[in-house]
Amino acid sequence: MARVVLAMSGGVDSSVAAHLLLAQGHEVIGVFMRHGEATATACSAPPPADLSRAADQAPAATRPPQISLPIVKSRSESKQGCCSASDAEDARKVADSMSIPFYAIDFQREFSQIIDYFIGEYTAARTPNPCVMCNNWIKFGRLFDYADSVGAEFVATGHYARLEPTRDASGNPSPIPALCRGVDDGKDQSYVLFGIDAALLPRMLLPVGDYFKPQIRDIARQMNLRVADKKDSQEICFVPNGDHAAFIRGKRGESATAGEIVTSDGKVVGQHDGLERFTIGQRKGLGVALCEPRFVVRLEHDTHRVVLGTREELGRRDLTAGRSNWLVPGFDAAEPQAPRRCLAKIRYNSPPAAATVEALPERRLRVVFDQPQFAVAPGQAVVCYDGDRVLGGGWIE
Repeated sequence: MARVVLAMSGGVDSSVAAHLLLAQGHEVIGVFMRHGEATATACSAPPPADLSRAADQAPAATRPPQISLPIVKSRSESKQGCCSASDAEDARKVADSMSIPFYAIDFQREFSQIIDYFIGEYTAARTPNPCVMCNNWIKFGRLFDYADSVGAEFVATGHYARLEPTRDASGNPSPIPALCRGVDDGKDQSYVLFGIDAALLPRMLLPVGDYFKPQIRDIARQMNLRVADKKDSQEICFVPNGDHAAFIRGKRGESATAGEIVTSDGKVVGQHDGLERFTIGQRKGLGVALCEPRFVVRLEHDTHRVVLGTREELGRRDLTAGRSNWLVPGFDAAEPQAPRRCLAKIRYNSPPAAATVEALPERRLRVVFDQPQFAVAPGQAVVCYDGDRVLGGGWIE
């Protein structure tokens, strides 16, 4: 079939993806992307040029000499991320059990951009989504560069999403497939893939998107994979303890965005030590006690104020977004496009809501919801769907 570079995180999804690709007859090259903090990983690999030669020289059914992956206990084993040394060891052993080449590649320099973005967004009173940026810049960015260097036709991951054939306006098969929701609604990850360049879709493979998570674990158990019952990743990989506020303060310094906590009518009710502790819609951990439930309804970059209000004050009927990316023809055309009905998600875990989307000049878009949506957070992505198909999206302003 084809040579495929598979991103292997050491989790059950990418591990079973390797099995599924092999069963389809593909030649699989497993790649562990070292892209976390230096204290969280201890992986090493030759430069891509050396990896290219090694992969070309290795028969499909044999694995070249192992790359050293020393184990470093650098974080709590109860937390699951995607780039620790133990994750790398899990990925290596899975690859070894399937006799596929495996390499750990240092993307730490590129990943520093993700960390800078993460800190910059919180400092600017926005709520970042580093997983989307990682997919855009690294997993389906730099990893394609590596795939080209080893002569691989495809890049594959363990995301729960699907690629479906499409037809053009004349009914002829289109070279660009549709990116669609995974069949497992509870695990669907199409939201975090909206920013991928549409031109790359024909070179992507998403083997687990047609399965439910329990099926994936059953396959892993049948294969006696060590990761069959491994917990899913829950934390941001470079903040494995979940305390992103402490991580940001450690990088940026204390009290850079400290300020007042106020109610929506301007009453000062407390002080806070940094905007990074808050996001729109937050109710718990506000640091103040009020007589009635209050939510974060606004974060002010210029004054560093955290504004609290009622749930009703959270509701928004429309939003605008910038830096849009479209995966269907038409929206990115120079001519204005008619508004289009869609389902829109304002966060990864939010339910899709009925809405109308309109493409605007300068890569912007406007979404008008049929019903008010709560906790619309600047910095998060809004992703629009036509049924299961991802139309595209942008970054909420």
